[in-house]
Formats: sequence, structure tokens, C-alpha cells
Amino acid sequence: MKNRKTSSIPSFSKEGSIFLGANRSIEGCEIAIFGVPFDGTTSFRPGARFGPASIREVSLGLETFCPELNLDLEDLSFVDLGSLDIPFGAPEPVIQAVKETTKHLLSKKLKTLILGGEHSISSGAVDAIVADHPELILVQLDAHADLRQEWLGSCHSHACAMRRCLDVLPSKKIFQVAIRSGTRQEFEELIKKNQLIPHKHGEPAYFLEKALKPYQGKPIYLSIDLDWFDPSVMPGTGTPEPGGFIWQDFAAVLDVLKTHKVVAADIVELSPQLDPSNVSSILAAKVTRSVLMLLGLSNIKKNY
Repeated sequence: MKNRKTSSIPSFSKEGSIFLGANRSIEGCEIAIFGVPFDGTTSFRPGARFGPASIREVSLGLETFCPELNLDLEDLSFVDLGSLDIPFGAPEPVIQAVKETTKHLLSKKLKTLILGGEHSISSGAVDAIVADHPELILVQLDAHADLRQEWLGSCHSHACAMRRCLDVLPSKKIFQVAIRSGTRQEFEELIKKNQLIPHKHGEPAYFLEKALKPYQGKPIYLSIDLDWFDPSVMPGTGTPEPGGFIWQDFAAVLDVLKTHKVVAADIVELSPQLDPSNVSSILAAKVTRSVLMLLGLSNIKKNY
């Protein structure tokens, strides 16, 4: 990483559970989890602010071992810093806080995994990471294109998340996997710029593999909006969209990404109170476990 001045130290709330097996100190760790409990621009069903706490709470019911990746969290050093103390109201100060926090953690040589909260927060993290990784590529799993210039009077709405990421992404390279909802203009852009990566339900992620092949070794930021999953398995999200995917499809994406260099990620848009069964939270926690392993793949012990 490039030398940089250390950012101001962020403040975190450490109340409640921590993610499965996490440390509370950054000493000796390579990955930092932090939550951003913000849903101020939610335009349909609010509640994503409760996502980080719910993911942590239900994670205690998961095994640390992942048979699909053949990896174990016990072989990975990661810290759960808690949830970022953020201001109420407009998204701009929250996005700036995410940027400064990410910069601070990068200065400590930590990779970051953000638990949202809504999707508007992603651009803050991307803006910070490109200083160290100017060739950064963005891979988005989402039901929605999120390419609007503004929505309901805000250019930092969750519906503008990828547009704002592109604003700060020097490579302008984004792969949007199996988007199934958006405006006519968004889909025209997706197709014209070869950003839309198809995925066939129940099959290997051939199209993503082909798209990423020329970028082997390039740093990747992975942004996962949980409404990428079908509402039948992920009802607890603010803007559900029929026609989505199940765990086996996510596992197929993992199978491609594990051969690449994922340097940071976010997992957003869990609204746990919309699913009293807690199944959505459990799925989100399992996704979190897998992404932690992707981030630690270069150092984690493999059990072959």
C-alpha cells in the first residue's frame, strides 16, 4: 500500500453480539468488519439500519467451517469493530464517515467488510479504496441496476449507489451480475457498456468467469445487495424483486471469485424485522462468512 496520513480515529458502538469468532482488537488481524446502520434514503420498506446487529446475532448459530470453500474461520484473523457511530438525516455525512473509516482501516493494513444498512454507503468505501488500488474493479450482485443520477431528490439515494461508485472509480469497470430491475435507460447503459453479466439459475457462473478472465490479479470490490436473492429465500429486504437466486447460485459466483483478488466488500439491505422467521438474517450471515473467507484467501489455511 502507498504511504498516507492516518485518518481521524472513527467511533464505534460495541453493544450487542459480535460476528462469529471475531476478535475485538485489530492487533494481528487482516480483515475488519464494521456496520453502518443507515437507511435514511430507503424508498419502499425501511429497516436496513437493523441489519448489522441481526447478522451478528444469528451468526452464532453457524459453523465456522465452509464445505464449499473448504475453509474455516478459525484459521482467519479478523476483527468486528462494531457499528460506526453515524449522524441521523442526510446520506452525505454518512458516506463521508464510511470513507474516512475505510481510509483509517486501510492505514492499519486491514481489508474491510461493511455490513449495511442501505446501499448508498458503498461509494464512500470505494472512494477510499481507489487511493491504494487505482485499478479497482467493482462486482455487484443486486436485483437493481442502481444507476440513476438521482432519486426522489437525492443524488446519494440507494437507487444511485452504483452511479456514485462509478463517479469515483478510475477504471470505470463494473460488472453487474444478473440485474433484473431498472429503468429503460439503465438497461440500455448496462448492455451498451457490457456491464450486465447474465447468470443462469442452477448453473456455474460461466458469464462472470469469462468477463473477469482478462482482469486476473486486478483488485476487486464486491458489493452484495441481498435483494439479489429471490424473495422466497430472502423476504427480509426493503425492495424485494421476484425472479432472483438461491444459495447454489451464490456458491457458483464464489467459485469464480475465489480465483481472483477480492480486496474489500460490503453486504447491504437486510431488513430483519420484515422476516420474523430470521431466515433472511441467517442467509445474510452465511454470505458474510463466505465473503470473509474470500477476503482472507491469501492467508487462510486450506484444508485439502
